[in-house]
Amino acid sequence: MLLWSLPRTVCVLSVCVCLALTYEDDDIEINYADTYYNEITEEDSPVPTSSPPPCGSPDLNKWDKMFSMLENSQMRENMLLQYADDIIKVEIGSLRGEMLRFIAQYGGSCGAAVETAGRRMVLQLENRLRESLERIRLKEQNSAAARNSIGNSNHLEATLQQLISTVQTQANRLAKLETSCFSSPGTGMGMNSKRSLLPEGGAAEILEQEVASHQAALNGLQAALLQVRVGLAEVLSSSQQRYLPAGCEMALLFPMRSRRIYTAVAPEVPLALSAFTVCMWVKPTAASSKTVLLSYGDRHNSFEIQLLLAHTSALITIGGEAHLVEARGVVKSGGTEDWIHLCGTWSSEQGLASLWADGKKVVTTTGVAEGHVLPDGGSFQLGQERSGCCLPNQGNEYRVPGFEAGFEPKLAFTGKMTGVNMWSRVLSGEEISQLALREGRGCGQRGNIVAWGVTEMVPHGGAQFVN
Repeated sequence: MLLWSLPRTVCVLSVCVCLALTYEDDDIEINYADTYYNEITEEDSPVPTSSPPPCGSPDLNKWDKMFSMLENSQMRENMLLQYADDIIKVEIGSLRGEMLRFIAQYGGSCGAAVETAGRRMVLQLENRLRESLERIRLKEQNSAAARNSIGNSNHLEATLQQLISTVQTQANRLAKLETSCFSSPGTGMGMNSKRSLLPEGGAAEILEQEVASHQAALNGLQAALLQVRVGLAEVLSSSQQRYLPAGCEMALLFPMRSRRIYTAVAPEVPLALSAFTVCMWVKPTAASSKTVLLSYGDRHNSFEIQLLLAHTSALITIGGEAHLVEARGVVKSGGTEDWIHLCGTWSSEQGLASLWADGKKVVTTTGVAEGHVLPDGGSFQLGQERSGCCLPNQGNEYRVPGFEAGFEPKLAFTGKMTGVNMWSRVLSGEEISQLALREGRGCGQRGNIVAWGVTEMVPHGGAQFVN
C-alpha cells in the first residue's frame, strides 16, 4: 500500500512546487512594475503633446503616390516584356520547326525549280554581256575616238570575260547541286544519301547550310555584276562623249554663241539648183527659238536655204522665210547628249519639201517655192546666217572687213556638227535611212555639191575641227 501511494505523493508535491514558482515569478514582475512607476512622481510627469503622424504633409503624399505609380508601371512593363519574350521564343521555336519540316519534305521539288530559274538567269546574263561586248567592239571599229580609249576597252573586255567564266563556273555548280542535292528521294548518292543516314533534323540542317552557301555565292556574283556594270557605264559614258556616228573621223566644234564663230563653205559646183538634199549629223548643246545650222543666200535674198533648230523642232526654208517646213519633237528640250541625223529635201516641181530625222520622214509639204530656182554666187555658212551686208569677192569668199557684223550671236549654233553633205537631187528614202545609221558608213557617202571631208570648209572665230 505504501508503495502504491508513494508515486501519487511525489506527483502532488511536484505540482505544488511548480505552482509556487509560477506565483513567485508573477509577484516579482508585478513588484518591478510597481517600483518603476513609483520612481516618477505625479508633479514631474510631463504634459503629453500631440505629435503629427509621419509623412503627413501633402507634398510627401504626392511623391509617395508618384513613386508608387512608377514602381507599378515598371513592374507592369517588366511583366509585359517577360510575357512578350516568352511568346516570341515559343513562336520562333514553332516557326523554326515548321520551316525545318517544310525543307525536309519539299526541299527536292522546290530546289529543282529554284535551280532551273537560276540557270535561266545565268544564261540571260551571259547573253546580255556578250551583246555588250559586241556593241563595244563595233563602236571601236567605227569610231576613231573610241580607238583612243582602247586601253579601257581591253580592260573592260578582260573583266567581262572573267565574269562570264565565273558565271559558267557558277552554272556548273548549280547543275551539280540540282542533280545531287535536290534529286528525288532514293536516287543519287549526294544529299539524299546523307539524309538517309541522318535524322530528319540533321538532314534539314545540311540542306539549309547548302542553300545558305549557294545564296552567299549568288550574292557575291551579284556584287561582281554591279561592279562591272558601274565600270561599263563609266567607259561607255567616256566613249560616248568622243564617239562620232556613221564612221565620221572628225567634227566641227562650235564652242559658244558668238557673231564671230561660224564656218564658211565653198561648194564644189555652182548652186543654180531646182532640187537638192542636204544632210548632217548635229549634237546641239542648246537650241534657242532660232538656231541656224546651215544658211545659203545672196545679196538679193539672204534666206535662199536655211536649216534651223527651234527648241525641240527642226525647220527648213527655201526661197525665203515665207516658205517654211517644220518637224516638231525631233530635239530634246534644252539640248541633247546624243547625235541627231537631219535631212531636208526639196524639188521645185510641185514645191515638194520634206524633213527627215534619224532616217525617218517626219513631215512633207507641197507648194514650197514651187517653180523656184536657187541662184548661184551666194554665200554658204554653217552655224550662222548672213544678213546681206556684203558682196562676194573672187572665189565666192567673203573677206570684207566687218563681215562678222552681219551675224547675230543669239542665232549662232553651239555644239558639234559632222557629216555635212549636199546633193543636187532628192535622195530616196532608202538612201537617207542608210545615211542615218549610227553604226554604218554614212560619212563615206559624199554629196556632189558639198562633200564632207572634201569640200573646203573654213572655220572662223572659235570654230574648229576635232576628232
